[in-house]
Amino acid sequence: MKTFIELQSMKFYAYHGVSRQEMTVGNYFTADISYSFPMDKVFLSDDINDTVSYADVYKVVKSEMERPSKLLEHLTERISIALKSGFPQLSYLKIKVSKLNPPLEGEVFCASMVIEKSW
Repeated sequence: MKTFIELQSMKFYAYHGVSRQEMTVGNYFTADISYSFPMDKVFLSDDINDTVSYADVYKVVKSEMERPSKLLEHLTERISIALKSGFPQLSYLKIKVSKLNPPLEGEVFCASMVIEKSW
C-alpha cells in the first residue's frame, strides 16, 4: 500500500523571476506537494504527534516562497531541502511549483518545475 498526504494549489504572491520587473512587481505562484513517511503509527493512534502535519508543511513552503529566487528550479529545490530538513522522516516528496501567466510572447497558463525524491 502506498500512502501520501497532498497539498494542492497552494497559492502565493511572490517575487521570483529573472527580469527586474518580475522581482519588483511579482506574480502569482502555486505549489503542489505530495509526501509520504511511515504512517503505520498514525493510522492507529489518531494523534497529530505521529504525523507530518500539513499545516507545518504549508508553513515551510510559505516561508520559502517569501524568499526571492531567479529560477523556478532553484526555488523548488530550496523547498525540497527545507522540507526534508524540517521533517527527516519523509520517505517520498514530490513538489510542483508553477508561475502563473509567465511573461512570454504568447498566452501560457503556467510554467512549472517538478522535483520528485525518494529516500
